Amino acid sequence: MENTASIFGTGEARVRSMNARKFALWLFIISVTMVFASLTSAYIVKKSEGNWLIIEFPELFNITSVLIVISSISMHFSYLAARRDNLLNIRLGLVITGLLAIGFVVGQYFAWDKLVEQDVYFVGNPAGSFIYVFTGLHVLHLAGGLIFLFVVLFKAYTYKVHSRNLLSIEMCTTYWHFLGGLWLYLYIFLIANN
Repeated sequence: MENTASIFGTGEARVRSMNARKFALWLFIISVTMVFASLTSAYIVKKSEGNWLIIEFPELFNITSVLIVISSISMHFSYLAARRDNLLNIRLGLVITGLLAIGFVVGQYFAWDKLVEQDVYFVGNPAGSFIYVFTGLHVLHLAGGLIFLFVVLFKAYTYKVHSRNLLSIEMCTTYWHFLGGLWLYLYIFLIANN
């Protein structure tokens, strides 16, 4: 039988592992991605059946897109501050991220209001239904992200986020970047397939 030292180059076998919470986060991200992939597939199939309403997207969607990109940048700023033990910038970045996220949600609400002014409703033409489902599900996931963000902010105020304890802010940053990328994908997809 071959010695493990000859296989691995050392006398010790290396065990690769991942933090259980990070693993759960990645499983969640994969499942959310699969949900939205199936919804975009359903959108394409339903559109090919005809009877599709061409919708003029509210300008507010452009503004909310900018807000989510800036919030991703401020979240990353917080993460980098945590790696450098800069407590003030951790808190500042997290507060800015939270405010931008709240602005995103409020902007989405007013964008839905603009859709209603165009007689685009959740019930009716499938084109409108899909827009509400896509944007509503994204807002729901962002609301969960906001709760996570406020937990990390609380930890930052109780000195539990720093260079030797990065897990919570790293996970929050990963999820936040995912939410930003997901929104950009959905918005580009909706514009390209209107």
